[in-house]
Amino acid sequence: MKYNDKETLYRHLYRMMKRIRYFELGIETQYKLNIVRGAAHLCLGEEAIAAGVCAVLEKDDYIATTHRGHGHLLAKGSDPRFMMAELLGRETGYCKGKGGSMHISDYSVGVLCANGIVGGGIPIATGAGLAVKMKGMSNIVTCFFGDGAVCQGNFHEAVNMAAAWKLPVLFVCENNRYAISTRTRSVLAPEKISDLAGAYGIESMTVDGNDVLQVYDAAEKLKAGILNGEGPKFIEADTFRLAGHYIGDDENYRDREATKKEWENEPIARFERWMAAEYPLLAPELAEIDTQEREAMNEAIAEAVTAPEPPVSIIYDDLFTHSAAWERRSVSEKDYN
Repeated sequence: MKYNDKETLYRHLYRMMKRIRYFELGIETQYKLNIVRGAAHLCLGEEAIAAGVCAVLEKDDYIATTHRGHGHLLAKGSDPRFMMAELLGRETGYCKGKGGSMHISDYSVGVLCANGIVGGGIPIATGAGLAVKMKGMSNIVTCFFGDGAVCQGNFHEAVNMAAAWKLPVLFVCENNRYAISTRTRSVLAPEKISDLAGAYGIESMTVDGNDVLQVYDAAEKLKAGILNGEGPKFIEADTFRLAGHYIGDDENYRDREATKKEWENEPIARFERWMAAEYPLLAPELAEIDTQEREAMNEAIAEAVTAPEPPVSIIYDDLFTHSAAWERRSVSEKDYN
């Protein structure tokens, strides 16, 4: 996405981070009121990654996301009203209230899927990248996943395939230091996750995932290389999950005081300090953006709470296709080369 000037970009990034933050806080509140259905995994502290990466994407670029995917959908352009309704199990939600937190999709803005399976979106993104290349399209596929996913076999299979066939995929690993309760450093052999991408000949960058401008610059650079036919690229964004793995997680696997300390380094606070120093005249506009996003999220919650639940009659809708994929196949192996 192109911006007329830096200030326009900064306003956009700030708005997206605030939108994600207020959405997550709203979900946390509704969950504790026993209104949100099913599990919910918050991305508090990781807002800069979604905002920075999606800011370089066009509407017709695709993304595949995870169980912690609310921020990615919002940053890609999904409507918080329909997302809130989905999490509250309402008929007005993106999936008619049947998908919940971990299975939202919004094809209108290129969101292929969220996925409750760790690393499950990686082969989906690679497959979508293959489709984009075979159809001669000029867009890319971005795949978000966490550090825990790189220990899954499908990560290596899909990344290798994307590299071998030079597919237009941007892999984005959100390294928030914990795979549920397992500390990443205790199970990962290489010093950096991005080194794994290098093993497959993929250009990679490790960035400060709490610095939205650093994330944006890396995504912009690597997307340009993908569009230039260089094949897949890889970003490792170092960050910290400020909330538990899921709402209700007692977090007894990490030091609570250390977690509190991380709030001083969280991306929105850092960006606000930077803007105050570099662009003090924009302070009133940022305050207005903050107010707008907070009020919009309160309205989304109020609308979702009063929306109807899906009727039992639609329980089996949208579950099955009437013909198998192989029956519709119109490509051959030579098309992959």
